[in-house]
Amino acid sequence: MNREPDFFQNLQTEFSDTRQWVDRAVVLAYAVIAGLFVVAFTLLSEWAFGVFERVQHISPWLTLLWTPLLTAGIVWVTREFFRGAAGSGIPQVMAALTPGLNAAGRGRFVSLRLTFAKIGLSSLGLLAGLSVGREGPSVQVAAGVMQHARRWLRPDSNISVHALLVAGGSAGIAAAFNAPLAGVVFAIEELSRTLESRSSGLIIAAIVLAGLMGVSVFGNLTYFGVIKVPPLAVSALLEGLVVTVLCGVLGGLFARVMADSLTGRHADRFCVWRKRWPIHFAAGVGLVIAIMGLVTHGATSGSGSEAVHRMLAGEEQASPVFVVLKFMSTWLTAWCGAPGGIFAPSLSIGAGVGHNIAAFTSPELGPALIAVGMAGFLAAVTQAPLTSFIIVMEMVDGRAMVLSLMAAAMLASLISRMISRPLYSTLAEFMLLQLKADVAPPAAPSDPSPAAATPSPAPHTPETAPGSRPT
Repeated sequence: MNREPDFFQNLQTEFSDTRQWVDRAVVLAYAVIAGLFVVAFTLLSEWAFGVFERVQHISPWLTLLWTPLLTAGIVWVTREFFRGAAGSGIPQVMAALTPGLNAAGRGRFVSLRLTFAKIGLSSLGLLAGLSVGREGPSVQVAAGVMQHARRWLRPDSNISVHALLVAGGSAGIAAAFNAPLAGVVFAIEELSRTLESRSSGLIIAAIVLAGLMGVSVFGNLTYFGVIKVPPLAVSALLEGLVVTVLCGVLGGLFARVMADSLTGRHADRFCVWRKRWPIHFAAGVGLVIAIMGLVTHGATSGSGSEAVHRMLAGEEQASPVFVVLKFMSTWLTAWCGAPGGIFAPSLSIGAGVGHNIAAFTSPELGPALIAVGMAGFLAAVTQAPLTSFIIVMEMVDGRAMVLSLMAAAMLASLISRMISRPLYSTLAEFMLLQLKADVAPPAAPSDPSPAAATPSPAPHTPETAPGSRPT
């Protein structure tokens, strides 16, 4: 006969293992610290971009010197000292989650040292006026903090390094967007695919706690403020569908171009230049980005959040070329090897698509189509529709668009999958291949003849991805 579990006996068993509760307290304490790191990163990045705006205000032409010099310096420091800090940061965390990867291998992608480097170099990217965001880097920042907690846990603790990395990476999204729910979904959809049952409650608690750090400092405000949408009629369906399809196609192309250029799949002349003279290439990219900023009066500089704010407030009619130039500046920034994320720039590109369609069709639908564009383009780039939908959903005032945003994210992601492989997992796989190539011992020649001892020309190898050393 099965007996019902005794409540008091279970309670006594639960509290009898003091060390287990100490482990849980350590993890939650590190979650608070991770959230505060992201808060500090947010404040520093906002200050850095504020300095760039002041430079731009003094003389827009000064950026033609300011941006190239800083870009070259950022790429030089990254390549010389912090290769694992290059790029977004999300592929690095995904690579670190690979089963069987040893501590040294994980340290190439996620560590406390890379956390500090990521904060400093990404903020310098905003100081230079590059098209970067802080949300993807926040994933690597928080993951590096949370991984550090493992040294304080008992050796036989059921809290694995995998769980700490998932909690940290997702906490970065939660704290960066002030959206704990988006962090939880990101953990399931993009990082872990499933949560370990033995520690899932602790992981979720850590994600929420880190997100609350952002709320406690910045208030219960969303990333772009509150998007107030008008009542939607069936007649708005066509405009929303057009925005969704355009964002799906453009987002898929963006992911395809990013993956091909960062992995060196097509060895064209520019890839050769980038490989041979990376610092000069970075300076040239910085000059091109500065010119784009001049053309758009600064709209393509930074994350693009200010441009989105002005679109939503009706204070600015975005240039028809804003979408194309923001697309180009974000891709070039990533391609030159500067640390920085693509979440916020993707949101601004999607907002530009929605704004332009509304300007040609129904201006009164502007806020609604901007929201659809943000969800659609972000979902197409990341191929993480649930996370994208929830991030934008938390910006919308009212429930009128919940189903519309969900449908837009799902459809745009589906269209993108027909054009490109998932961007982050593709880059993570490439980083792991580069790691294996770096640690593999050189093959000994099998023929002892003098001819065999003569070194042959090195075969052409693809361009290294961010976070990996050239082979």
